[in-house]
Amino acid sequence: MEKEKTKKISPVHELVNYYFDIKGWANKNKSFYQENKIVYGRSAKPAKQLLEMCDGNLEEAKLNLKKVAEWAKSRNLDFSIETVFKRWNEIDKLQPIEKKPYYRNCPMVKRFGRKWFVLEKGNWLEFAGLESEIEWR
Repeated sequence: MEKEKTKKISPVHELVNYYFDIKGWANKNKSFYQENKIVYGRSAKPAKQLLEMCDGNLEEAKLNLKKVAEWAKSRNLDFSIETVFKRWNEIDKLQPIEKKPYYRNCPMVKRFGRKWFVLEKGNWLEFAGLESEIEWR
C-alpha cells in the first residue's frame, strides 16, 4: 500500500479559507468569482498581516475575524480582513446588535423570567400566542 500524501495548508491559506467561509464565498463556481471580481490572492497579504498582528496564532486571528464579521453583519455592513485592522483597538468592545422581539409590529419583553408581554396601544398584554409567531429584528 502506498502512503497517501497530504498537503499541509499554510496558516495564511487556512485564514483566507476561513474568511471565504464567513463571507459565504466558499466552494462556489468559477463564474461566481469572475462575476463578483473575487480574487483569492488579494486576501492573502491581509491574512498574513493579521497573523503577524496575532503573533502567528491562527485561532486568535480567526476569533478576531469572527468578532468583526458578526459585528458588521448585525449592522448590514460589508467587511474584509482589513476591517479587523481598522477596528483593532476596539475589537474587544465590538458587540453585534441584539435583535428585539416583536409580535404584529408591537414590541415585546420577557418579564418575571418566563412570561412574554406585548406593548399594544400603550397597554402591556400577556402574550398568549406561539413562540414561533415572534419576529426577531
